[in-house]
Amino acid sequence: MQSSRPYIARALYQWLLDNDLTPYIVVDAEHLGVEVPRQFVQNGQIVLNLAPTAVRDFAMENEAVSFSARFGGRPMQVMVPIEALIAIYARENGVGMVFGHEPVMPAEAVETEPRLNEVESADDASPDEEHGDETSPRKGRPSLRVIK
Repeated sequence: MQSSRPYIARALYQWLLDNDLTPYIVVDAEHLGVEVPRQFVQNGQIVLNLAPTAVRDFAMENEAVSFSARFGGRPMQVMVPIEALIAIYARENGVGMVFGHEPVMPAEAVETEPRLNEVESADDASPDEEHGDETSPRKGRPSLRVIK
């Protein structure tokens, strides 16, 4: 599956604009492929204003956030790979979201995981079914579990 981060970030960005708030992002400036003005990086991070009046040629794609902006009067092209996006929030009230690290699932694990309708809980089985034929389908509500 693709990362949900760009989809959530785009939705939050639009929601902030719709509510007349100023969207800011926090970026991991040490991440590979990040192109930001290094003089404004603090503790390996940088906060960037994404207001339409502050940026030009803005694009928030599945792979990266990119735009042109002026820093200290100098124009610069900014590139933020979506994996380097730490948070998006409103300057005025701090409302937004911090993104955690998304687990990377190897292709083999994705193919061998049971489908939702195939996973069932032992708690939902009746006492007669618990020791019955393993090939007979169980009745009850499916449950999910974390596979690491």
